[in-house]
Amino acid sequence: MNDFIPPAKPIIGEEERAAVDRVLRSGMVAQGSEVAAFETEFGQHFHLDRPVVAVNSGTAGLHLGLLAAGVGPGDEVIVPSFTFAATGNSVVLAGATPVFVDIEPRTFGLDPSAVEAAITPRTRGILPVHLYGHPARITELEAIAQKHELALYEDAAQAHGASLENRPVGTFGEFAMFSLYPTKNMTSGEGGMVAVSNDGLARAMRLLRNQGMERAYANEIVGFNARMTDIHAAIGRVQLKKIDDWTRTRQRNAAFFDANLRGVVVPPVEAAAVHVYHQYTVRVPEDRDGFVAALRDEHGVGSGVYYPTPNHRLESLAPYAPQTNLVETERAAREVVSLPVHPSLSEADIERIVTAVNAVAQAGA
Repeated sequence: MNDFIPPAKPIIGEEERAAVDRVLRSGMVAQGSEVAAFETEFGQHFHLDRPVVAVNSGTAGLHLGLLAAGVGPGDEVIVPSFTFAATGNSVVLAGATPVFVDIEPRTFGLDPSAVEAAITPRTRGILPVHLYGHPARITELEAIAQKHELALYEDAAQAHGASLENRPVGTFGEFAMFSLYPTKNMTSGEGGMVAVSNDGLARAMRLLRNQGMERAYANEIVGFNARMTDIHAAIGRVQLKKIDDWTRTRQRNAAFFDANLRGVVVPPVEAAAVHVYHQYTVRVPEDRDGFVAALRDEHGVGSGVYYPTPNHRLESLAPYAPQTNLVETERAAREVVSLPVHPSLSEADIERIVTAVNAVAQAGA
């Protein structure tokens, strides 16, 4: 068998290593000037036009963002069930109740009509996920939020550089979280960036991430230790210089798949949307798990299933979703497969993935 093609592969080069060494030699490795520079550069690079606050993980960014926005006990936040558990977990950690609603099948994002039907007097906000790097139907959700005087938040963990109608993801909500986990489109080793809509929210985030302090030993509120180190920020600053090329490579790889894959449902891209392909996610309507096993065992092609169990059926979150019936969410959980699309793939890898997918799909037809 040929060498195994992994579904994801972080890219760490000599520039990142040199940046880490520079910070280590400086003796200043905690949250400092590198973090401040990374916050500024991240906001500028993605045209966010708002303050950006660095934290030590994407989950921390969601959690602290909700707290800074005033979400708490008695509130409901409408979220998708078809996402990583951190989305629903963050609402629970803020003391609020996640209300799981269905997705629409093209973007895998919140269905605006389902969102509007789920609004109650307790609803505080709407938290869509820009899943796989494709924007959710965020302009429609923004209109619903404005109509009902609700807050809009964004889980943009997988959507660095995505946009809709020439408006960058991360500029719609009161806050937007971007993850910097190693498998994301860019990484800092671990971490998260939170773009916030105003200086008041930015200050609240900075207090919450640093034990309630802006100045040493001047604790104003009860806070957390969610700081990003200068080591991680230095890695992120280097990766910012590379992500545009990496995104173009992901998009080229995706275009080749679109044109050549057979027997699977390729991911559509909505009009006026820029998809950054954190994942290239196809649908396999019949025997998805057998399809995944055959790609791996017969062709040495890795893939991922994101996500096999919707949030509303997870043991930890199911108590918040009694008698929930989410038809499109359940269908997506049965059918989705994410193929390798990362920038480390060679031309031969791309062609091999196509050959493998088409062969497995034909064998299962």
